[in-house]
Formats: sequence, C-alpha cells, structure tokens
Amino acid sequence: MSPLALATAACMLASFLVCGIPFGLLIAKGSREHVDVRTVGSGNIGMTNVARSAGAAAAALTLACDAGKGMACMLLSHLALSDFVFGGDWAAAGVETPFGWALALVYLSCVMGHVFSPYLGFRGGKGISVGFGAALGLHWPLALAILAVFFVLAIPSRYVSLGSVAAAAALPVVGALMGFGPWVELPLAVTAVVVIWSHRTNLRKLARGEERRFSVHRGSSDKRDEEGGSR
Repeated sequence: MSPLALATAACMLASFLVCGIPFGLLIAKGSREHVDVRTVGSGNIGMTNVARSAGAAAAALTLACDAGKGMACMLLSHLALSDFVFGGDWAAAGVETPFGWALALVYLSCVMGHVFSPYLGFRGGKGISVGFGAALGLHWPLALAILAVFFVLAIPSRYVSLGSVAAAAALPVVGALMGFGPWVELPLAVTAVVVIWSHRTNLRKLARGEERRFSVHRGSSDKRDEEGGSR
C-alpha cells in the first residue's frame, strides 16, 4: 500500500470515529431539560431535534460541536497528509490537486461517521452540520455555496429538511462547477446520496404535507412565566 493510501485510510478511520461522537445526544441529556432526543420528536440526534426538544442554547451548542468535529477532522487530516506524504507541502494535499481524492474520501468518512455512529449501533444524525463543518475544512468556498443553497430554501419555507436535501444535492454539482476532478466528485456524490437517504422519512412527510416546520423548544419555566404574564 502506498504512503498516501495508508495515510488516507488512517485519516478516514480516525474521522469516522471522531465524527461518530453523538454530541446532540450528550448535550440534550446534559441540558436542564435532561432529555434523550432519541425518544422524543423525530428521534434524531441532530440540531433540529435538539432545538425542538431541549431549546435554542442546546441546539446552538450541538451545531457548533457537530460542525466543529467535521472541520477539525478535515484540517488535521490535511495537515497529516501534507506532513507525512508531501513533505510538509500543504497545497500539494489540497482538494484541487490530482491527489484531492484523499481529502474527499476523508470528507465522506466524516459524514458517514455521523450518520452511522459506531457508538449508537450505527445509527446517528443526518449529516448536515458535520457535512458543513467538514466542507469548511475541505474547501471553504464549497461550504459557503451549499450553505447559500440551504438558506434559500430553508428560511422562507422553515423546512430544514428541504434546505438540507437541496444542499446535499448541490454538493457534487457545485464541486463540478469549481473544477474538481472525477475522483473528488465521486466521494462528494456518495456523500450527497447518504445525506439524502438519511432524510428519506422527511421526504415522505414533505410529500404528504406532514413535515414539521422548524421550531424551538421553550422550557417549562419559560412557559410558566408567559402564562403568568398573560393573566
């Protein structure tokens, strides 16, 4: 096995394990609501269900941790590849080079680790927050482009799932427009399929008009204050 293939495999495994950490579950359990998000709402461990179940603060922290783990894995993998394979040449390990497939595979592993968490019986989130964070570490213009697609659909409709699926579908398209090679595009396309597949229940609900719009849980103390103030 070549040094590049060996280093890539090691980075993929490490990224899968790190990105499998279910921060949403841990944060919601540690919040004042003390809720297991797997048993409420959609049962998902991602930011949207945390927002509905444990409130805005827990959701924001979940978003930061999920995006952060993806970005950290990509940047550290880029550093490892550049140091151990390319003699410290950061640019040579970039996604726009002939060896960009290595980082693209690590990107796929980040999302796979989150969606198929090894700590939760290979069940996890839907890959959006970690995918965005990892995209920032992979190629930040790509991340901003898919974020724009997400906002264009999610904000006016308040359907997070709609924006998420559109952003996932746009991932390989935007990559192609940015000139990524076919061996980079393939992992991006697989990532898009995985994320869209993870939203299959949401897509069915959207088709039936049953999908919930984005909302934030308000704690019991907030509700009591509101009720007291309205009397």
